[in-house]
Parts: sequence; structure tokens; C-alpha cells
Amino acid sequence: MTSKKATNVDDQINLLRSRGMSIDDESKSKEILLDIGYYRLGFYCFPFEKSYPQKENRTHEYKDQTTFMDVVDLYYFDFELRNILLKYLSRIEINFRTHVTYLVSNHYPHSETWFVDDNIVNNSFISVFDEKIYNSNFKKNTFIKLHHKNHPSDKYAPAWKTIELMTFGSVIKLYSAIKDIKIQLEISRSYNVNKLQIFINYLSTLCTLRNICAHGSVIYDLKLNQSIKSGPALTISQDNERNNLYGAIKIIEFILNTISINRKNDFVAELEAIKGKYMKKKILNDIIENCSGLKYK
Repeated sequence: MTSKKATNVDDQINLLRSRGMSIDDESKSKEILLDIGYYRLGFYCFPFEKSYPQKENRTHEYKDQTTFMDVVDLYYFDFELRNILLKYLSRIEINFRTHVTYLVSNHYPHSETWFVDDNIVNNSFISVFDEKIYNSNFKKNTFIKLHHKNHPSDKYAPAWKTIELMTFGSVIKLYSAIKDIKIQLEISRSYNVNKLQIFINYLSTLCTLRNICAHGSVIYDLKLNQSIKSGPALTISQDNERNNLYGAIKIIEFILNTISINRKNDFVAELEAIKGKYMKKKILNDIIENCSGLKYK
């Protein structure tokens, strides 16, 4: 087995040209390669290849009229889209965390630490809470340390402090572990979802998307491992909508609409703006629509 050697930007440009990519401004292309990186840019070169979406035995030859700047535009589309999604996913995450904390805490006003109360929450969550959540990270937090300093007899800080520091994924697991289905449904119905399984599916989809965006991963060709269920956010008309970016975005729109119609409208406007910026060019339109399911009017 031979290992590949590192290459310089001149070699990288020559290789791209040998595969059929047009590069007009060599100086600018070198600057971009040093900024983004040849390997990372390769994720955006892939759909321009003649053999796409084949991953085995690829020729790496590019389609006719493929330009370096087309690839860069796809990269920046992905970059800008990821930032938009992360902004609105954060809004949903905070809103959901607030709903869970407020509604459950008011249902059980005499249990400040209801998240570890086995009368309220399933033991599957409680049994791993100390190791995976509280002791590993929370006790290092300034506000939690201050709470324990002021209240040394407390094993945990109260729900409104503790849950605020949980990840989106942890809050979803906590919500799923609540024993009283009526409370779970009260929360899901506040987002206009009447079926618990569908609501948890929506939350899991948004959490996956949020984590992908937060880690700066490629988003335009998202393929979800867990399929989206048909429900009030979208009735699945095509199988690929169950796993692609379009389906996930429809969930964002739906949930945002229950939080604030203005925020939902802002999201749609920003999304249309970025599509208009990059998808006017046919080659990019075709790639983005094929990979993500997004359409430009």
C-alpha cells in the first residue's frame, strides 16, 4: 500500500487542469487553495465530476465547462447556508429548552431537581446523568460552581440552572425520558405536533443538523441516517425528502412558525436570498437541487 504525498498549490492546480477544470485566475486560485485547502475543496469538486455520484473507481474527470470558481461558489453557498441554518436552529434549541424547563418545573414545583427524580424521569436517563452530563462538564461551569459554593448541601443545581447548560441532544433525551406522556404532549402540542413519535423525530433531525452545522461539516448534500417522518411539517412526496436537506429545512420552517411568524419569515427570506445569489447559474442550480432538494424559483 502506497501513501499519498503532500502536494503544493502549483501541483494541485496542474492536477485540476489535467482533469478538465478551467482555471482562469491562477493567482486568485492559489490564494483560495491556501485559504480553504485542496482536500476540503474536494467535497465541492465531487458533484462536478463526470462519474458523480459514483464513489468507487472514480475517474476524477470534470464535466465540460466546469470552472474553479463554480466549485468555490458551491463552497461559499454551503458556508453561508450553514451559518443561516445554525442561527435559526439555535433559536429553536433555546426555545425548546425553555419550554421543557418551564412547563415541567411548574408541573412539579416541589421538585427543583426533577430531572433526576425517578418519579418523574425514567431511570435510563438518570443512571447516566452524573457521569455523562453533570460531573463531566457542569461542575466546572462558573455558575454551577457558585451555586454549590452557596448551597454546599445540594447535590445538583435546580432545573432552571442545570438544563440551561445541557446540549440540545441531552435536553431531547431528557424530554423523551419524562414519564408523564400528558406533559410530553403538552410540550409537543405547543409546537403544533400532536403525535409524540413525530415530534421526537423532528427534534432528532434538527439536533443532527445543528451538530453538523456547528462542526463546519459539508451540508449541501446532507443524507440523514434517520428518515424524517411524514407529519404536519411536510407530507413526504418523494423518498429522498425523508433524508435530505429540503426535508430538514421544512421542519425548521414549521417549528419557527410556531415560535414566531416573523422569525420564520426572516428565515425564508434569508434562504431565498442565498438561493438567488448562487442558484441563478444553471450548473450550480442543477447540483444544489439534485443534492439537497432545494429549488430556486
